[in-house]
Amino acid sequence: MNQQIVDVVVRHPKERLSKCSLTPLQGRKDLQFFRANPGFSFDATGYLLLDLDAPVISKTDGSLPILLLDSTWKLLPTLMNCIAGSPVRRSLPRNLETAYPRKSKIEPDPMGGLASVEALFAARMLMGRGTSELLDDYYWKGSFLDRNNFLKNS
Repeated sequence: MNQQIVDVVVRHPKERLSKCSLTPLQGRKDLQFFRANPGFSFDATGYLLLDLDAPVISKTDGSLPILLLDSTWKLLPTLMNCIAGSPVRRSLPRNLETAYPRKSKIEPDPMGGLASVEALFAARMLMGRGTSELLDDYYWKGSFLDRNNFLKNS
């Protein structure tokens, strides 16, 4: 029997749900959401954690559940403090381009930074896992897929 892999999203408590690209995915059986309120901790052992400075994700990682940290880049270090254990760190290819219109007035986003739903979609696709309907409610779906043509065949 093939057991469904459940990916985990940990959100920073200041993440605005009204602007979050993952909000339409709440309630899916293949995703579990946590809010990292004070005192929250998550054991990431056995999970794949997206990290900009790690080896690129591949199909050999396909059996691992994804741990996706949902936060602004500025607040990400605080969110990382809630993560315990030893996750498998992987990155997405640097040539991926976001379609999400960024408007940070504080500091620029790092190269390769994507909207959370874009990162989840790309990670699953590159792992050889199902991406069914992940982008269906994403306003910039067409633009994201056009900018990253190799992702269209998912």
